[in-house]
Amino acid sequence: MMEYKNNLPELPEGWGWTRLGEIIEKEPLTGKKLKQRDYQEKGKFPVIDQGRSFIGGYTDKEELKICSGGPVIVFGDHTKVVKYIDFEFVAGADGVKVIKPLKVFYPKLFYYFLQAIQLPEKGYARHFQFLEKSSIPLPPLLEQHRIVAKIEELFTKLDAGVEALKKIKTQLKRYRQSVLKSAMEGKLTKKWREEHKHELESAALLLEKIKEERKKKLGKKDMELPPVDTENLPKLPEGWCWTRLGNTTEIILGQSPPSSTYNEKEDGLPFYQGKKEFGYIYPIPQKWCTKPKKIADKGDVLISVRAPVGPTNICSEKSCIGRGLAAIRPLSEMKTFFILYLIRAFEHKLIGKHGTTFAAITGGHLKEFLIPLSSLPEQHKIVEEIERRFSVADEAEKVVELSLKQAERLRQSLLKKAFEGKLVPQDPTDEPANVLLERIKKEKERLDAERKTKRKSRKKKTKKYVKKELM
Repeated sequence: MMEYKNNLPELPEGWGWTRLGEIIEKEPLTGKKLKQRDYQEKGKFPVIDQGRSFIGGYTDKEELKICSGGPVIVFGDHTKVVKYIDFEFVAGADGVKVIKPLKVFYPKLFYYFLQAIQLPEKGYARHFQFLEKSSIPLPPLLEQHRIVAKIEELFTKLDAGVEALKKIKTQLKRYRQSVLKSAMEGKLTKKWREEHKHELESAALLLEKIKEERKKKLGKKDMELPPVDTENLPKLPEGWCWTRLGNTTEIILGQSPPSSTYNEKEDGLPFYQGKKEFGYIYPIPQKWCTKPKKIADKGDVLISVRAPVGPTNICSEKSCIGRGLAAIRPLSEMKTFFILYLIRAFEHKLIGKHGTTFAAITGGHLKEFLIPLSSLPEQHKIVEEIERRFSVADEAEKVVELSLKQAERLRQSLLKKAFEGKLVPQDPTDEPANVLLERIKKEKERLDAERKTKRKSRKKKTKKYVKKELM
């Protein structure tokens, strides 16, 4: 997008430039904003704030509702988010500006043009001061309606395409989960298992070896876990067995070090605190720790144990882990990616009825979690089959993501064309913008006169009241 400052580009015949602050009215919000802590999940009025979500929450406080008698624009002073509102609502407390154009500007076009104005990036500082000073093109009024009709015609087609792409993303997510489920039920390796059945060691024998290793490694710390009752569990393929996650792995619960020991200078070990640092497979370090309390080794499976619980990653190098994570360390040649995919396949059972907002998963919960176990060679094959299918899904998702970015670029390109008067042809019989600008001037003078009269009236009333009190 272009920046429209001092040297303004030439506009089509009949258009004109104006300052945005000169063609808007601001809705007074003193005493009419709702703090975020008072939002409700349901209520009579939606709360419109500066967040990315169209509706921030709900409230029943009728005394706070904004009913301006026409469409308004909500502008996020900090976020630069622009929302077109044509219903009664309550304004969120932080950084909300409610404005509407004077009658010479079609509100819907004004909304679209606001999205084409390039504002400076000031982080979480306030941006409305820059918006007010921005120049905005004013087309003839009839052309404004034609531009909106064309924008919405094109956006309808674009939105349909975006919706289809989002459905594909959802289907790919379901496909991956279906692949994981089939893998951990032994379905993906059924043919391979039949071909190699005489070569495979049973999972029960592997489990005994792992238990022996645990005893040697952990000594007195090795605790006997409850036996598995398989009566109500799904039947597994021949040679597989049910066991507990704690029987096949070592589980290390994270512990956050003092804040004075971690930094952003890459000094010490990478420090991970929770899901926010996770990539798809490996976490991305944002901080480093010089005196770690709990350490995850390269190849450990990391799991988020505090809300949101359940997401997993693989530790790519020796790292410090905070209390939001636990490290699951494979024993006796157990395969890291097998454990990763296994937990992802059964994540819904791990978090159970509590959902991802559940406060925490305990160490005991992890250790006693039931898992299916296959032989080591089949674990290799399972991972191979999963990744072969996932690679196809990943390529499809890359195409979808690229298409979504292209759709957004096209949306911005259409708004830019509209802003520059290049989206629809001009009609020389339309009333030109200079007439509208003159009307704006008169409208502003009228409004200023009304405000001046109201101020004088309030002053007179105040003087009469004071005089009466003094008598």
